[in-house]
Amino acid sequence: MDNITITEAKKIAQKEREVQLKKAYKLIAAGVVVRDPQRLDIRGTLVCGKGVEVDINVVFEGDVLLEDGVIIGANCILRNCKIGKDTQINPFSLVEEAIIGEKSFVGPYGRLRPGSRVGDNVQIGNFVEIKNANIASKCRINHHSFVGDADLAENVTIGAGTITCNHDGIGINRTTIEDGAYIGSGCNLVAPLKVNANSTIASGSTITEDVAGDTLTIARSRQGNIKNWKGPKSRK
Repeated sequence: MDNITITEAKKIAQKEREVQLKKAYKLIAAGVVVRDPQRLDIRGTLVCGKGVEVDINVVFEGDVLLEDGVIIGANCILRNCKIGKDTQINPFSLVEEAIIGEKSFVGPYGRLRPGSRVGDNVQIGNFVEIKNANIASKCRINHHSFVGDADLAENVTIGAGTITCNHDGIGINRTTIEDGAYIGSGCNLVAPLKVNANSTIASGSTITEDVAGDTLTIARSRQGNIKNWKGPKSRK
């Protein structure tokens, strides 16, 4: 591409768009709903089931499989992944080298990094990042959370702003969370760690030791209230 002229660059871009349009029209002929054929890029192999919908500015890279009823929102990037039946990937999400089960929801602004395996009926909220994790069915991971190098059993709830602290400065450690556990908002789960079944971790806790099943764990400072407090005055 060195020393290429503007005219040559335009011709290459036009040719690429012609190729992409042919791919888009082929999808439409097969029954896929493509919102705007002019704004679709398939940079690999895309296989779609019945009733699939693809919004604008979506990029597919590598080998991608969309099963029946999948909906892909605008401005998403999907790379070497499999999306199960009736799952919805909401706008501005990135899914790479991951597998997502049926009837799940991702995003908007969700990110699934390589090695992620998501089960059925899972909700992954906006600005959630999943990395090299196994998420079983019926889990809920709420907004602004990071779940990395973790194994979540069924019916686990992760509150907003909770993270698995997977790196200790030297290596990667895993977090295991068993069935029915509830992790409140704003928690830090310092790996290696195991949270046993049906336990609850209070919001704002930093957990450094394994949590027993059927228990409530609170690991945060006690609140103090100072009466008649006079706050700082603004400078004039």
